[in-house]
Amino acid sequence: AAGASVPVRVCHQEIVKFDLEIKAAVQDIRDCPGPLSALTELNAAVKEKFHHLRGRIQELEQMAKEQDKESEKQALLREVENHKKQMLSNQAAWRKANLACKIAIDNSEKDQLLHGRDSLRQRKTTKESLAESASNITESLMGISRMMSQQVQQSEETVQTLANSSRTILEANEEFKSMSGTIQLGRKLITKYNRRELTDKLLIFLALALFLATVLYILKKRLFPFL
Repeated sequence: AAGASVPVRVCHQEIVKFDLEIKAAVQDIRDCPGPLSALTELNAAVKEKFHHLRGRIQELEQMAKEQDKESEKQALLREVENHKKQMLSNQAAWRKANLACKIAIDNSEKDQLLHGRDSLRQRKTTKESLAESASNITESLMGISRMMSQQVQQSEETVQTLANSSRTILEANEEFKSMSGTIQLGRKLITKYNRRELTDKLLIFLALALFLATVLYILKKRLFPFL
Protein backbone atom coordinates (compact mmCIF):
# COMPACT_ATOMS: atom_id res chain seq x y z
CA ALA A 1 0.00 0.00 0.00
CA ALA A 2 1.14 3.57 -0.72
CA GLY A 3 0.75 4.71 2.89
CA ALA A 4 2.50 1.67 4.37
CA SER A 5 5.49 2.12 6.65
CA VAL A 6 9.04 1.53 5.45
CA PRO A 7 9.42 -1.85 7.22
CA VAL A 8 6.17 -3.05 5.67
CA ARG A 9 7.26 -1.97 2.17
CA VAL A 10 10.69 -3.59 2.61
CA CYS A 11 9.11 -6.82 3.81
CA HIS A 12 6.67 -6.81 0.91
CA GLN A 13 9.51 -6.25 -1.59
CA GLU A 14 11.49 -9.17 -0.12
CA ILE A 15 8.44 -11.43 -0.34
CA VAL A 16 8.04 -10.54 -4.03
CA LYS A 17 11.77 -11.11 -4.61
CA PHE A 18 11.77 -14.56 -3.01
CA ASP A 19 8.58 -15.45 -4.85
CA LEU A 20 10.20 -14.65 -8.21
CA GLU A 21 13.40 -16.49 -7.27
CA ILE A 22 11.39 -19.58 -6.31
CA LYS A 23 9.51 -19.51 -9.60
CA ALA A 24 12.81 -19.32 -11.50
CA ALA A 25 14.33 -22.14 -9.41
CA VAL A 26 11.27 -24.32 -10.00
CA GLN A 27 11.67 -23.77 -13.74
CA ASP A 28 15.36 -24.77 -13.44
CA ILE A 29 14.27 -28.01 -11.73
CA ARG A 30 11.76 -28.70 -14.48
CA ASP A 31 14.52 -28.25 -17.09
CA CYS A 32 17.23 -30.10 -15.13
CA PRO A 33 18.74 -32.86 -17.31
CA GLY A 34 20.30 -34.64 -14.34
CA PRO A 35 22.04 -36.28 -12.63
CA LEU A 36 20.22 -36.71 -9.33
CA SER A 37 22.99 -34.86 -7.44
CA ALA A 38 22.26 -31.72 -9.51
CA LEU A 39 18.56 -32.05 -8.77
CA THR A 40 19.37 -32.41 -5.05
CA GLU A 41 21.37 -29.17 -5.10
CA LEU A 42 18.55 -27.32 -6.85
CA ASN A 43 16.03 -28.63 -4.31
CA ALA A 44 18.25 -27.54 -1.43
CA ALA A 45 18.36 -24.00 -2.86
CA VAL A 46 14.58 -23.93 -3.32
CA LYS A 47 14.03 -25.20 0.21
CA GLU A 48 16.19 -22.39 1.60
CA LYS A 49 14.27 -19.79 -0.43
CA PHE A 50 10.97 -21.17 0.87
CA HIS A 51 12.35 -20.88 4.40
CA HIS A 52 13.17 -17.19 3.87
CA LEU A 53 9.84 -16.53 2.17
CA ARG A 54 7.89 -18.14 4.99
CA GLY A 55 9.79 -16.03 7.52
CA ARG A 56 9.04 -12.79 5.67
CA ILE A 57 5.34 -13.68 5.41
CA GLN A 58 5.24 -14.31 9.15
CA GLU A 59 6.94 -10.95 9.75
CA LEU A 60 4.38 -9.20 7.56
CA GLU A 61 1.57 -10.93 9.42
CA GLN A 62 3.00 -9.80 12.76
CA MET A 63 3.33 -6.23 11.51
CA ALA A 64 -0.26 -6.36 10.29
CA LYS A 65 -1.47 -7.37 13.75
CA GLU A 66 0.44 -4.45 15.25
CA GLN A 67 -1.25 -1.80 13.06
CA ASP A 68 -3.26 0.84 14.90
CA LYS A 69 -5.83 1.39 12.17
CA GLU A 70 -8.21 -1.48 11.60
CA SER A 71 -8.43 -0.74 7.86
CA GLU A 72 -4.65 -0.97 7.43
CA LYS A 73 -4.57 -4.08 9.55
CA GLN A 74 -7.20 -5.83 7.45
CA ALA A 75 -5.54 -4.75 4.19
CA LEU A 76 -2.20 -6.19 5.29
CA LEU A 77 -3.84 -9.39 6.49
CA ARG A 78 -5.43 -9.80 3.06
CA GLU A 79 -1.99 -9.38 1.49
CA VAL A 80 -0.62 -12.01 3.88
CA GLU A 81 -3.34 -14.46 2.83
CA ASN A 82 -2.58 -13.81 -0.85
CA HIS A 83 1.12 -14.43 -0.23
CA LYS A 84 0.34 -17.65 1.61
CA LYS A 85 -1.83 -18.87 -1.26
CA GLN A 86 0.91 -17.97 -3.73
CA MET A 87 3.45 -19.85 -1.62
CA LEU A 88 1.21 -22.94 -1.59
CA SER A 89 0.89 -22.66 -5.38
CA ASN A 90 4.68 -22.47 -5.67
CA GLN A 91 5.04 -25.55 -3.46
CA ALA A 92 2.63 -27.49 -5.66
CA ALA A 93 4.56 -26.40 -8.77
CA TRP A 94 7.79 -27.42 -7.04
CA ARG A 95 6.49 -30.93 -6.38
CA LYS A 96 5.27 -31.29 -9.96
CA ALA A 97 8.60 -30.06 -11.34
CA ASN A 98 10.47 -32.59 -9.16
CA LEU A 99 8.23 -35.40 -10.36
CA ALA A 100 8.65 -34.43 -14.01
CA CYS A 101 12.43 -34.08 -13.62
CA LYS A 102 12.82 -37.44 -11.89
CA ILE A 103 10.75 -39.15 -14.57
CA ALA A 104 12.87 -37.50 -17.27
CA ILE A 105 16.11 -38.55 -15.54
CA ASP A 106 14.84 -42.11 -15.12
CA ASN A 107 13.84 -42.30 -18.77
CA SER A 108 17.20 -40.89 -19.84
CA GLU A 109 19.08 -43.43 -17.75
CA LYS A 110 16.95 -46.24 -19.16
CA ASP A 111 17.67 -45.05 -22.70
CA GLN A 112 21.39 -44.97 -21.96
CA LEU A 113 21.24 -48.49 -20.57
CA LEU A 114 19.36 -49.72 -23.63
CA HIS A 115 21.88 -48.13 -26.01
CA GLY A 116 24.92 -49.30 -24.07
CA ARG A 117 26.15 -45.81 -23.19
CA ASP A 118 26.07 -46.21 -19.48
CA SER A 119 29.37 -45.19 -17.89
CA LEU A 120 31.07 -46.59 -14.81
CA ARG A 121 30.74 -43.27 -13.00
CA GLN A 122 27.00 -43.12 -13.58
CA ARG A 123 26.60 -46.71 -12.33
CA LYS A 124 28.61 -45.87 -9.26
CA THR A 125 26.50 -42.78 -8.61
CA THR A 126 23.31 -44.79 -9.00
CA LYS A 127 24.57 -47.48 -6.66
CA GLU A 128 25.59 -44.90 -4.07
CA SER A 129 22.19 -43.24 -4.38
CA LEU A 130 20.41 -46.58 -3.98
CA ALA A 131 22.62 -47.51 -1.03
CA GLU A 132 21.94 -44.17 0.60
CA SER A 133 18.20 -44.60 -0.01
CA ALA A 134 18.31 -48.12 1.43
CA SER A 135 20.23 -46.84 4.46
CA ASN A 136 17.71 -44.05 4.99
CA ILE A 137 14.82 -46.50 4.70
CA THR A 138 16.52 -48.87 7.16
CA GLU A 139 17.07 -46.05 9.65
CA SER A 140 13.45 -44.95 9.27
CA LEU A 141 12.21 -48.51 9.85
CA MET A 142 14.46 -48.87 12.89
CA GLY A 143 13.14 -45.58 14.27
CA ILE A 144 9.54 -46.70 13.73
CA SER A 145 10.34 -50.04 15.39
CA ARG A 146 11.84 -48.29 18.43
CA MET A 147 8.87 -45.98 18.67
CA MET A 148 6.41 -48.90 18.45
CA SER A 149 8.39 -50.79 21.10
CA GLN A 150 8.20 -47.78 23.43
CA GLN A 151 4.47 -47.48 22.80
CA VAL A 152 3.95 -51.19 23.58
CA GLN A 153 5.98 -50.86 26.78
CA GLN A 154 3.99 -47.80 27.85
CA SER A 155 0.75 -49.67 27.11
CA GLU A 156 1.89 -52.63 29.21
CA GLU A 157 2.79 -50.32 32.10
CA THR A 158 -0.59 -48.60 31.83
CA VAL A 159 -2.43 -51.96 31.86
CA GLN A 160 -0.39 -53.07 34.90
CA THR A 161 -1.18 -49.82 36.70
CA LEU A 162 -4.89 -50.22 35.96
CA ALA A 163 -4.79 -53.82 37.19
CA ASN A 164 -3.10 -52.76 40.43
CA SER A 165 -5.61 -49.96 40.90
CA SER A 166 -8.51 -52.36 40.29
CA ARG A 167 -7.06 -54.83 42.81
CA THR A 168 -6.66 -52.07 45.39
CA ILE A 169 -10.25 -50.92 44.86
CA LEU A 170 -11.55 -54.49 45.27
CA GLU A 171 -9.55 -54.95 48.48
CA ALA A 172 -10.83 -51.64 49.83
CA ASN A 173 -14.38 -52.66 48.92
CA GLU A 174 -13.99 -55.93 50.85
CA GLU A 175 -12.63 -54.03 53.84
CA PHE A 176 -15.58 -51.64 53.70
CA LYS A 177 -17.98 -54.58 53.61
CA SER A 178 -16.27 -56.15 56.63
CA MET A 179 -16.34 -52.85 58.51
CA SER A 180 -20.02 -52.43 57.64
CA GLY A 181 -20.81 -55.86 59.10
CA THR A 182 -18.84 -55.05 62.25
CA ILE A 183 -20.65 -51.72 62.64
CA GLN A 184 -24.05 -53.38 62.21
CA LEU A 185 -23.15 -56.03 64.83
CA GLY A 186 -21.98 -53.29 67.22
CA ARG A 187 -25.22 -51.40 66.67
CA LYS A 188 -27.24 -54.52 67.51
CA LEU A 189 -25.18 -55.14 70.66
CA ILE A 190 -25.62 -51.53 71.80
CA THR A 191 -29.38 -51.74 71.20
CA LYS A 192 -29.53 -55.01 73.14
CA TYR A 193 -27.44 -53.52 75.93
CA ASN A 194 -29.72 -50.48 76.16
CA ARG A 195 -32.79 -52.74 76.41
CA ARG A 196 -31.10 -54.89 79.06
CA GLU A 197 -30.10 -51.79 81.01
CA LEU A 198 -33.72 -50.55 80.95
CA THR A 199 -34.95 -53.94 82.17
CA ASP A 200 -32.37 -54.00 84.98
CA LYS A 201 -33.35 -50.50 86.07
CA LEU A 202 -37.01 -51.51 86.17
CA LEU A 203 -36.24 -54.64 88.20
CA ILE A 204 -34.10 -52.65 90.64
CA PHE A 205 -36.87 -50.09 90.99
CA LEU A 206 -39.46 -52.84 91.69
CA ALA A 207 -37.13 -54.54 94.17
CA LEU A 208 -36.49 -51.25 95.94
CA ALA A 209 -40.21 -50.51 96.05
CA LEU A 210 -40.89 -53.98 97.48
CA PHE A 211 -38.13 -53.51 100.02
CA LEU A 212 -39.51 -50.15 101.14
CA ALA A 213 -43.01 -51.57 101.33
CA THR A 214 -41.75 -54.44 103.49
CA VAL A 215 -39.89 -52.06 105.80
CA LEU A 216 -42.94 -49.84 106.13
CA TYR A 217 -45.10 -52.83 106.87
CA ILE A 218 -42.74 -54.07 109.61
CA LEU A 219 -42.50 -50.62 111.14
CA LYS A 220 -46.25 -50.30 111.10
CA LYS A 221 -46.74 -53.61 112.88
CA ARG A 222 -44.21 -52.77 115.59
CA LEU A 223 -44.99 -49.16 116.16
CA PHE A 224 -48.68 -49.21 115.60
CA PRO A 225 -49.90 -52.70 116.39
CA PHE A 226 -53.38 -51.45 117.08
CA LEU A 227 -53.82 -50.18 113.53
